[in-house]
Amino acid sequence: MLTFSKLSKGFGPKTLFTDISFRILQGERIGLVGPNGAGKTTLFSIILGSTEPDQGKVELDRGTIIGFLPQESAPAGEETVAELATSISPEFVTIYNTLRAFPDPDSQERIDAQEQFVDLDGYTLEAKAKRILAGLAFRPEDFDKPAHTLSGGWIMRAHLARLLVMEPDLLMLDEPTNHLDLETLGWFQGELKRYPGAILTISHDREFLNGICGGIIEIAHGQLQRYHGNYDVYLSQKAERVAQHLAAYNNQQREIAHLEDFVRRFRAKASKASQAQARMKQLEKMERIAPPESAEDTISFSFPQPQRSGQRVATFEHVKQAYGDHVVYTDLSLTIEKQQRIVLVGPNGAGKSTLLKILAGNVPIQGGTRELGHNVSVGYFSQQRVDVLNLERSVLDEAMERVETGMNEQKVRGILGAFLFRGEDVFKPVKVLSGGEKSRLALVKLLLAPPNLLLLDEPTTHLDMPSIDALIGALKSYTGTIVFVSHDVHFIRAIAQRTIQIQAGTTNDYAGDYDYYLRKSEATSEQTGLVAGIKNARPDFEAKPKKQAKVVSAKERRRIEAEKRKLEAKGRKGVEKRVARLEAEILKLEEDQAKVTEQLGSPSAYSDKNKAKELNIESARLSKRLQEKNQEWEAAAEELSQLL
Repeated sequence: MLTFSKLSKGFGPKTLFTDISFRILQGERIGLVGPNGAGKTTLFSIILGSTEPDQGKVELDRGTIIGFLPQESAPAGEETVAELATSISPEFVTIYNTLRAFPDPDSQERIDAQEQFVDLDGYTLEAKAKRILAGLAFRPEDFDKPAHTLSGGWIMRAHLARLLVMEPDLLMLDEPTNHLDLETLGWFQGELKRYPGAILTISHDREFLNGICGGIIEIAHGQLQRYHGNYDVYLSQKAERVAQHLAAYNNQQREIAHLEDFVRRFRAKASKASQAQARMKQLEKMERIAPPESAEDTISFSFPQPQRSGQRVATFEHVKQAYGDHVVYTDLSLTIEKQQRIVLVGPNGAGKSTLLKILAGNVPIQGGTRELGHNVSVGYFSQQRVDVLNLERSVLDEAMERVETGMNEQKVRGILGAFLFRGEDVFKPVKVLSGGEKSRLALVKLLLAPPNLLLLDEPTTHLDMPSIDALIGALKSYTGTIVFVSHDVHFIRAIAQRTIQIQAGTTNDYAGDYDYYLRKSEATSEQTGLVAGIKNARPDFEAKPKKQAKVVSAKERRRIEAEKRKLEAKGRKGVEKRVARLEAEILKLEEDQAKVTEQLGSPSAYSDKNKAKELNIESARLSKRLQEKNQEWEAAAEELSQLL
């Protein structure tokens, strides 16, 4: 489908990548990862044709259609949400423009446009679009709203719906989870698992990559490395590869040192001169193993701990809150205690951010009481927090403003580095930073002098994975209380110890972490979106009435249950054997694939054109077999989970 051959690209003195080659086959799901600035977005631009490579070429199979979701700023005009979701081709855009330009139902232009709409099967497409929009949490009354009246995040959702309706052969997604809540994210992952085309995605959400990807492409240090499996498998395989490379490099260095030592000691000795000369030639001919690339810095830091608060941090009693006619809470009662880590979950618009604002005192409540406990200090992080930055200061000066006694400049710069302000970046004026950079700087300032009640609204947005891990490490050592909203499941699982579900103005309190909440709410990561999210988004989603149960005697019930257990045990053993067999087959295919990939990575593979062609054909065959076996394994594993 898509082939990169010996591709190189740089900007000025900086080289992003050199001589990289890879292929994406039909139906593959690939995650593109690497540190910020490694060239992921540039690679997307090259595929889309908006950036030219310095060397090499990109080949796309004839007739292949590409769909692209940018990270930010997708356009929206006068079209409605439903029209935007069905604008899958220039023909449809022209039809919609004509229908808007000629509202008179008797005008010939409108009649012609309506006929074209029918000929292109527009009504079927429209029904599909509405189903997808509902899955992305649009309400039926939103469908006919002008798209440009929506917020940026909802416009991105409408464009995401358009791509899912369009079903391009290659779906390219740049941070697609940024604008989705947990419930919608679960639904979206389910859609991508069933998606018929290939997917190439940039994402810093490891749970998302684990959920949909069967392969990972890493760009780092100017090189590309491909791994088979999801993100967790990639981490394991990468660690093994790095260890093997390091061992081979160290062994060669010891051999080189031994040969050089022999030459140094005996090159001037007549009886040993010929042997020394032979070792010099051996050194000259030796194909040197490149030294291991310096690993990304392992980021860990601590920050000043806040003053102790009282045991009861905050109490709400019968709180009411509304924005105009939109009622958010009618009777909210809640108690937050010291050192709790609370995640707020629920669909967009349920009131999660409003609850944080009420806690922060940013919005006055319209009824009930809000009380903070003894010695409680509040710190609130939201997208609007960037307004507190002094735009005329440098990044470093702005961060140093929050420094407590004992925190020197070097340590502050280390923390800034953890959040992607490295080297000369710390001397940039705040006013030239992007929105994401300002957001990260605001988060650094909050961590440098933290209050004892931290309120965080989507704190991982704009952070790469090392920075997210740095934030997790900092919050784990934090001794205050945390209440937060996030769509990053990895971050939630690492931090949350109590889960509050907010839905339709009511709260359900789960005295456990996110997985406990999923179990207790009888949900899985995917079902959370399919049930909790869609049920609220689609008013026609109703439970079927239960049938009247047949009354049986206790003896008969025990007999039936015994028979059922016997049949279940027999069926479970068969499925367990099938799962084990498929796992063995997948392991063998992955080993074969790794061998072929290793050969493809060797320059010698390309000295013989036929050999390279054969290796690529074998790689494609193995990828297809792996995909088939993984699908079989997923179905069998799901069947087994139902039997356990």
